[in-house]
Amino acid sequence: MIMPLLKIENLVKTYIVPRAFKKPLEVKAMRGVTLELGHAETLAVVGESGCGKSTLAKVLLRIEAATSGNVEISGKSLTTIGSKELSKFVQMIFQDPYSSINPRKKIFDIIAEPLKIRGDSEEAIKQSVESVAQVVGLRPEILSRYPHMLSGGQRQRIGIARALVTEPKVIVCDEPVSALDVSVQAQVLNLLLDLQQQKKVSYLFISHDLGVVRFLAHRVAVMYLGQIVELADRDAIFSAPKHPYTQLLLKSTPSLVSSATPENVEASDLPSPLNPPSGCAFHTRCPYAQAICREKTPVLRKVSGGGFENSVACHLAEQIPPFQTSTEGLI
Repeated sequence: MIMPLLKIENLVKTYIVPRAFKKPLEVKAMRGVTLELGHAETLAVVGESGCGKSTLAKVLLRIEAATSGNVEISGKSLTTIGSKELSKFVQMIFQDPYSSINPRKKIFDIIAEPLKIRGDSEEAIKQSVESVAQVVGLRPEILSRYPHMLSGGQRQRIGIARALVTEPKVIVCDEPVSALDVSVQAQVLNLLLDLQQQKKVSYLFISHDLGVVRFLAHRVAVMYLGQIVELADRDAIFSAPKHPYTQLLLKSTPSLVSSATPENVEASDLPSPLNPPSGCAFHTRCPYAQAICREKTPVLRKVSGGGFENSVACHLAEQIPPFQTSTEGLI
């Protein structure tokens, strides 16, 4: 059995919000997330804003410390990896190519920064930066320029080069194309695919754009209110989703072949992570909810149907009608 490259077990992150003369509030951003990422694999994490996707990224980068749970990369616990050594294991591509790079530094220095922090020699840094710039499609003369002289697509290539220059095993992509024009998005996504084939790097791809996810991902994890509610191969998620929340996401996505109808969107809003609902967190918005959904928290379990087998956290997954809306025109 091949050991997963990244292993996340029962990860919990709770933020404490102090209040004057009152009991502090607890924001439950992640509530027992368990995931695995294989070698040269892309695992997409999708869900509404506020579901915990970015919190997961911050914990993996050690920007935030987990409240409980464990993360292992190549069999090594994340908490035992030194700060200088961390860049060899995991790096990040940020969402906004305009605010994620220093406008006062030249492109060469921006890409070289992780290597300087790690303590590499000047000659090794020069060779690595020039090599990775060529790999991501940046011309040599660009390295002497400043960010304001470049387009958004070029800036995102700089962000990709900076993440790639330390040769990490896992790259966390936090909506890396959402701030780009559609034509530039395609170029960056194709670049990510090419880099994965060349470097055998694995991506944890965080996104709310299901069209991008369908193009890039091998597997998809659907998050709702800090928990994984469905996990399956890409084709299984888009062709035969088993969880009502996954079906709601797909129905609510703009499509060239179907338009939104009243049944596509539930009336209620996402519950607050300050006070998550009891039982299944989705029961307040689910049209199929029954008494057991309000009383007992479901766990991920294998459910077959439609020619696929999905891991689903739903008590009634076998009773939910098959997904009907076509997603061929997802944009």
